Amino acid sequence: MILLDTDHISALQADGGAARDHLLRKMDASEDQDFAVTVISLEEQMRGWLAEIHGELDFTRQVGGYERLAGLTSFYSHWAVVGYTTKAASQTIQLKKAKVRIGTMDLKIASIAKSLNVLLLTANEKDFGQVPGLRRENWLR
Repeated sequence: MILLDTDHISALQADGGAARDHLLRKMDASEDQDFAVTVISLEEQMRGWLAEIHGELDFTRQVGGYERLAGLTSFYSHWAVVGYTTKAASQTIQLKKAKVRIGTMDLKIASIAKSLNVLLLTANEKDFGQVPGLRRENWLR
């Protein structure tokens, strides 16, 4: 299994672009065709659209946010969504004790990948590079 971090998911959601095209070519060429996303990425993106909707008082201007939220649910319905399990939570606790200092959402995504011993596709080398033993690659470049 190969997990996609939120940055790789966002590239796939974009309407074209070199990063998206490059990622799709790499995915097509991969021996492992078992791609998945995490419930944490879903939460991150959903929170963003909900914040946009709730921050807009003009009902007619909320329509675009709701359209993007509906598009998000449609996008994720085509993917295997890997949950945040007790095993992943234990991994998160271990990483916190080891003083890995990255954002909570990234820590949870890393914990899911580590608990499953799978490759994580991410462009965020600065943060995920701090996680010992995490298998990661950037397929956007």
